[in-house]
Amino acid sequence: MALVLTKSSMPIIKWVAALLGLLMNGIYYMISSWGLPNVAFAIILFTVILLMAMMPLTVRQQRFSKLNNIMQPEIQKIQKKYKNKKDQVSQQKMMDEINAVYAKYGVSQMGSCVQMLIQIPVLFGLYQVIYKIPGYITIIGNRISVIAENKAFLKVFKTFVTDTNNSTLTRNYAEGATKNVIDAVYGLNTNQWSSLMEKARGTSFEADLTSLHAYVHRATNFFGLNISDSPWDIIKNAWADKAVLLIIAAIAFPLLAWLTQWLNYKLMPQANQSTGDSSQDQMMSTMNSMNNFMPIMSAFFCLTLPTGVGIYWIMSAVIRTLQQLFINRKLDKESVDDIVAQAQKKAEKRREKEGLPPQKITAQAHTSTRSVSASANRTVSDTAEKKKQQKESTESSNGLTAKPGSLASKANMVRNYDAKHAKDNTKYKK
Repeated sequence: MALVLTKSSMPIIKWVAALLGLLMNGIYYMISSWGLPNVAFAIILFTVILLMAMMPLTVRQQRFSKLNNIMQPEIQKIQKKYKNKKDQVSQQKMMDEINAVYAKYGVSQMGSCVQMLIQIPVLFGLYQVIYKIPGYITIIGNRISVIAENKAFLKVFKTFVTDTNNSTLTRNYAEGATKNVIDAVYGLNTNQWSSLMEKARGTSFEADLTSLHAYVHRATNFFGLNISDSPWDIIKNAWADKAVLLIIAAIAFPLLAWLTQWLNYKLMPQANQSTGDSSQDQMMSTMNSMNNFMPIMSAFFCLTLPTGVGIYWIMSAVIRTLQQLFINRKLDKESVDDIVAQAQKKAEKRREKEGLPPQKITAQAHTSTRSVSASANRTVSDTAEKKKQQKESTESSNGLTAKPGSLASKANMVRNYDAKHAKDNTKYKK
């Protein structure tokens, strides 16, 4: 009966992790056939392929961000217009006008959310694959399972886990569950391997364990660092051994994590700093603070988590930075009109698939915006006409000359006639 190794059991995430695991397994098999069975290099290639495959989503998200920066002043103007109107009718009108703005630019309010919802399961699934390498890379899982199914080894390993008193090792190990023993053996750091090899001296499985140790060491070694070790553990051990180069290499991981994350954030399109709305400005300020804080958190994670996770973290930030440079250069060459036209075309296709006329979105958007403009123009026109009539009436009452045919000129004629008639009557009486 084939051994079922530990894999992700999270709903939805487990399916994503299974697909990503197939990719990771294929990459490791390929580089192993080249004589380079190394998990760190597999993670690097895996990260490159995955992020390049997600490039279209990234470009769409950046286009949405650029359009969102353009739309926000219009949306905020509408929100300000209905700020003190909380009745249902006014709120519905506000939503209709906001929807008209989104339709005018050919984007959906859920556009950015959908892209994020796609990327989040991928990110979680990716971490599951990296944390449970033996479950997804069959070559490594099968190599470790040979020793993990040895009863003599299990007896010694149980004693080793108890004596080590390490929470992570204890969590990975469970008596009677071979797949958990495999996870625990793969996750051993350098010092733990040394202790286990010491306990295995003179046993019947010593030769098999020595061979496995050599294989796992080669698979988990990255320029002298064990990817199962955290940089913090490497620094502590290297400090005791006065291994300066290992200390420098370990410190480089959190520093690179901070730098690459910071560069990636700085290259992303930034929203307008001031919106005129205190609540919006406060939210934006909070997001900026979080974005500035995240590179520091990245450095902390890469210092304390296994180096394999740090390799993915840094490599993904480097690739996203390069992608961002390419995207920024591409978007800078595109005019806003071109981006809007592309967005409208895609929106029309989506509507067409839903059975609506291809031009319905654009037509509705233009109609809505035209109606708003027409209403504003009518208001201005009516106001101007009223002012004109008031002016003519004032001029009439003051006896000023009015244009022939105007209401004021007619009023003046009546007034002059009455004045003349009253004057003639006065002369007649005398």
